[in-house]
Amino acid sequence: MPLDHYVPQVHLRKFYSPALGDLMYATRKSDLRSFTPNSKSVCRIEDGSTNSYLQNDRLIEEFLKTIEPKYNSAVAKLMEGEIDPESIYAIAGFVAYVIRCSPTGMRTFSEPLKAALETTAFVADEHKALPTSPEALGGRSISEILQSGDIKIEVDPKYPQALGIQGIMENVAAFGNFKWDILFNRFGGSPFFTSDFPVAIEPTRHWGVVNRIVPLAPNLAVRIRPDLTINGKRADLSFANFDHVKRDVSHSELVEINRLIVRCAEECVFYRDQFPWVENFITKNRHYRVELITNRQREGNGYLQVSTTRVVPYRQRAG
Repeated sequence: MPLDHYVPQVHLRKFYSPALGDLMYATRKSDLRSFTPNSKSVCRIEDGSTNSYLQNDRLIEEFLKTIEPKYNSAVAKLMEGEIDPESIYAIAGFVAYVIRCSPTGMRTFSEPLKAALETTAFVADEHKALPTSPEALGGRSISEILQSGDIKIEVDPKYPQALGIQGIMENVAAFGNFKWDILFNRFGGSPFFTSDFPVAIEPTRHWGVVNRIVPLAPNLAVRIRPDLTINGKRADLSFANFDHVKRDVSHSELVEINRLIVRCAEECVFYRDQFPWVENFITKNRHYRVELITNRQREGNGYLQVSTTRVVPYRQRAG
């Protein structure tokens, strides 16, 4: 079985430490264990790119062949200010892949599906479309059983991954037509981190909308700002609506970005330099993770279900 990387190695290599050669520093959030991996040994799952729900179960690997070879060049172009459609495509594709195919992505996108199934069960109960449960379950309705927690709906995480793979070009088109802040970090003593989910979530004024902050190198990141007028299904890959600004981050903004990167990491934080402040910084921000929060509201004879991504407190267990 192939060991597939859900964070491309070409990204992780950008965070190799000059002090370590072809290695980087890493800290696990659950137990604060530190180690020094190379890109090959982390962020990988057996058959992680294989999805039996798709006719071509390795379809995402074909997509990655159009992204990974262009990644280094794309980062260089952003650094130099020579941004072209090819570099936009490579970065947008990297972001879309991580969001949809990483463990964080598969976990979070399972939640709206669970909520939709629960809502369907509640509506069916209200319309007397389902029988009561067997005596072993107390003859209760499915709504009562679900609300009690005695039975839980589980979603195979490969199913939302399959949906994401099928729609990944729409994500690429949308991200590539949004507005980007290209952020330069001039603070040598405080480089950007990365992680096993290197697409940090930043809330906006709108409840259902978040910015995506993506570290591309220790001294470079992008903030992708959604444009609600862009429809991914109709957006094209010429990225005609793409716009960007370039600027240096302040030290306070740098700290906040690194805080979000640590909080959004699923398990591991990676970084170039082992500065004295790093351990304490990760310790303070480790008990968070990304969740897709779903609100269910009554609408006529049914329910309206709205989901949005948030960073929430979470107590991890040491593995």
